Amino acid sequence: MLPEHLTRRRALTQFGSGFGGLALGSLLHQAAAQGEGRSDVHSHYRPRARAVIQLYMHGGPSHVDLLDPKPQLNRFHGTTPPDEVADDEERTSHLMGSPFRFRPYGESGLQFSELQPFVAQHADNIAVVRSMFTEHRNHEQAIWMAQTGLTTAGRPTLGAWTAYGLGTENQNLPAFVALPDPGGASVDGVRNWSSGWLPPQYQGTVFRESGDPVLHLKPSVARSASIETARAALLRLLNDRHLAARPGEAELEARIESFELAGRMQLAATSALDLSDETPATQKLYGLDNDVTKSYGKRCLMARRLVERGVRFVSLFMAGQPWDTHTNNNSGTKSCCARTDQPVGALLTDLKQRGLLDSTLVLWGGEFGRTPAAENRNAKANYGRDHHPYGFSVWMAGGGVRGGQHYGETDDFGYRSVVNRTQTADLHATILHLLGLDHESLTWHHNGRDERLTDVYNASVIEPLIA
Repeated sequence: MLPEHLTRRRALTQFGSGFGGLALGSLLHQAAAQGEGRSDVHSHYRPRARAVIQLYMHGGPSHVDLLDPKPQLNRFHGTTPPDEVADDEERTSHLMGSPFRFRPYGESGLQFSELQPFVAQHADNIAVVRSMFTEHRNHEQAIWMAQTGLTTAGRPTLGAWTAYGLGTENQNLPAFVALPDPGGASVDGVRNWSSGWLPPQYQGTVFRESGDPVLHLKPSVARSASIETARAALLRLLNDRHLAARPGEAELEARIESFELAGRMQLAATSALDLSDETPATQKLYGLDNDVTKSYGKRCLMARRLVERGVRFVSLFMAGQPWDTHTNNNSGTKSCCARTDQPVGALLTDLKQRGLLDSTLVLWGGEFGRTPAAENRNAKANYGRDHHPYGFSVWMAGGGVRGGQHYGETDDFGYRSVVNRTQTADLHATILHLLGLDHESLTWHHNGRDERLTDVYNASVIEPLIA
């Protein structure tokens, strides 16, 4: 019997700050019987993918330099564009062709820029959507649209909706993991993996690239398993009593659940992200032997290890917004590709070799594209491309996607989406469909209405993209 004078606060104070021990005891006695443990998954129909790796490219990659070749743009380089291409804000006063050569790859002949030799080797597994458009040319609003489905802040991200809809396959790891750049925060920071008004347990859990993957998991003083078990049992009792006296406190319940997950992660997270388990050949494949590719390569390898262990959604981010090539588009785009192309190509190679690509959806893209004309034409140097929401490209691979194709088209200059115009809601509906979720049925009641990722849009699943 718990002494009446021993309060929850006093117990926590006496036991120290090792909240990770909250569920370690239950983990130890359940592990042998249940292994990793799997939650029930309530799919609306047969899923093609069981996990997503999102490679988010902050700043807006230039589609006409990477994924959408435009011979006419090169032909009319330096000239004033036709009226139908001219921008209302005169940001496209002089067309700017791409200096990067495109060529077909694979049996499909899908074209990629010379800046992407590693990703291009997977042409037959990749579907490029060339007809994307979005609703805002500012970064933050466009990021909210890409990540949450509307140009307003505070909504759940795609990863949070996935965690809510499918739950976790591994009770010892989060359903949704964020892998930020150790070099600095991305634009919009933690909102990139927020659960918005969904319960907090669906937000992304941040794992670090180096050091302890999750901070404050390990106790400062090592303790035996029997002591950990006793501590965990007592703290569970205290938390149950505390929660029972405060019914309906969703944030309190989520906090307790997060502490318990932290306890389970003591045994799982460190092992999952111990890259020393990987062969030298695999580490070299991801570019871990090269200072330029090492950081992004480590996170791509971490992403593979996480989905391999049952994490549903993994998001990789870059510091700041490196694809925001206002001043020197050519060198900026080349630099971003030098950092990411080999690791992303390695991720696709590795997933395929391990039989994981068929069940893992890889999503690459940013919040918009870049203008097909020079932004700083009068600067006489350092020509850049401005933000461009009217037509741009993203790509998907694996997870039930029919590769070796491009879907939709922009006009001859890469300015507007004109064939099979694809709004963000259509892309989101398709991703949820591949995960076995119906975008109209996956809802959460909030502010008097049933909210959904695709919100008010009359979204459609893009059937030609599905194998």
